[in-house]
Amino acid sequence: MTHPALLVLADGEVFEGEAAGAAAPVATGELVFNTALSGYQEVMTDPSYAGQVVAFTYPHIGSYGVNAADDESARVHCHGVVVRDLVPEPSNWRAEAALDGWLAARGVPAISGVDTRRLTRHLRDEGAMPCAFGTAPEAELRAAAARAKPTDGRDLVAAVTTRVAYVRGSGPLRIVAYDFGVKETMLRQLERLATVSVVPATTAAQDALALDPDGVFLSNGPGDPAALGGEISTIADLLGKVPVFGICLGHQLLCIALGGRTYKLAFGHHGSNHPVQRLVDGTVEITSQNHNYAVADVRDADVTHVNLNDGVIEGIRCRSAAAMSVQYHPEAGPGPHDARYLFAEFLEMLG
Repeated sequence: MTHPALLVLADGEVFEGEAAGAAAPVATGELVFNTALSGYQEVMTDPSYAGQVVAFTYPHIGSYGVNAADDESARVHCHGVVVRDLVPEPSNWRAEAALDGWLAARGVPAISGVDTRRLTRHLRDEGAMPCAFGTAPEAELRAAAARAKPTDGRDLVAAVTTRVAYVRGSGPLRIVAYDFGVKETMLRQLERLATVSVVPATTAAQDALALDPDGVFLSNGPGDPAALGGEISTIADLLGKVPVFGICLGHQLLCIALGGRTYKLAFGHHGSNHPVQRLVDGTVEITSQNHNYAVADVRDADVTHVNLNDGVIEGIRCRSAAAMSVQYHPEAGPGPHDARYLFAEFLEMLG
């Protein structure tokens, strides 16, 4: 039996739908849209979506079900899910469960039957914004949407980083990976290169260096990079002492540590088909992306990659230290995998 539900945006726009997933009279978060055609489970379990509600632009979500192998972390991090059609019966040999039941079991509310085309156009024109959805009366949802917080100025890394260090892989080289919200696919790529010590986001530079790493990796993660002053100082202390490679939030933090700054995009980059040009030879890579913030300028570094849709800086390489980073996700699971060569370049940096 379905129950009517409403999605109310902070600007007052209202969308009708039906409650799905976990029962919740009111759920709130910053609403963003994702244009990927597949990978919904990876999106929902990506720690980078902490504090956000994800609206999928692809109309049919859940068609191939879910399975444990596709989790990017141990739990769902987004605050909720908005879809046009939540497929009740998956059809795929890998499926272990249907998406609706999987969401309910993990306490994640959803709303289906939403006109996601109209919703996406609205967010494209007005920008990502807080929202509230659920089965509560419209007046209650409006009040909740007005109170809901955006990601601006918030340290959301503290809620997703590991509490204790752990080790992955067993290679002869050693990498210290800062967990700002690291994804499972990132760790799989890194452990092919080396023994990886995954450490909490607040780990001091001297403690990371005490592990005698051949390199340091800066992971993806949620929230506003400018709010992470301690982590930025740590990265500045590491530069010049050990090779550094950053992805997504790690890219932003590295650029700030080098003297740059970041800003919030109107509706972010969330999807799996963003064209990025590698400036050294003009090659265009198709990339997976998930970020609300971007680097405005860089110092002591050369821009190596740019987004062909809007010119956003997508990659840099430091001039005075062995350090590089990219805004997009070369590890992306599911693909594209055009940029996985970057892990080989990191391996070369490790010497």
